[in-house]
Amino acid sequence: MKALVLFSGGLDSSVCLAMAVEKYGAAEVLALSVRYGQKHERELEAAESVAAFYGVKKTDLDLGAVFQGSGCTLLAGAAEEIPREDYASQLRETLGAPVSTYVPFRNGLFLSAAASVALKNGCAELWYGAHADDAAGSAYPDTSEVFNEAMSRAVFLGSGNALRLVAPFIGASKAQVVAEGLRLRVPFEKTWSCYEGGEKACGVCGTCRDRLRAFRLNGVRDPLEYETEEAE
Repeated sequence: MKALVLFSGGLDSSVCLAMAVEKYGAAEVLALSVRYGQKHERELEAAESVAAFYGVKKTDLDLGAVFQGSGCTLLAGAAEEIPREDYASQLRETLGAPVSTYVPFRNGLFLSAAASVALKNGCAELWYGAHADDAAGSAYPDTSEVFNEAMSRAVFLGSGNALRLVAPFIGASKAQVVAEGLRLRVPFEKTWSCYEGGEKACGVCGTCRDRLRAFRLNGVRDPLEYETEEAE
């Protein structure tokens, strides 16, 4: 295997997977999906569908116990509902602290665990889909360029210089991620980004709003079905 892709079944990681497959071929790419105690199975189901589309080997890891009791609104048993507003509005309410859908240090834990899986499978690269829009305003601090630089160094040194972290979108907007996915003809209709687990994406949670806006900025319609597409 050449590369392991940290793969949720969402838009960003699906484009990452497509890029890795384009570079190395499906036989040299391993997709890793992680359960972290999320409320619904829709992203994980999407991951299975997209991985099958690309014909890559896929493996799973369960880290849900680590996050139990964290209070994150994405997790099963959370007392609060998932916010139905954009991230800028949420950050005003949190006074700049991470938003309620931030899973504490999730990317740090995921990347550390994924590094072990990558090394076990002989991979030289570990890919993930963090992008600049998620890092804006510290909504998700574990998607920032500074965080990526620190984790890249830790992974490289901790692997005996054997594993390199690849974050192709770390300085890019979600619209640019969508543009790359359109170039690669990613099956966006198979992906799932919504924080809710309904039959259709809600269209009003923070990630739905960002996704819809990214497609609009590219002048194309998102093929995913939404309850509403009025949110900007």
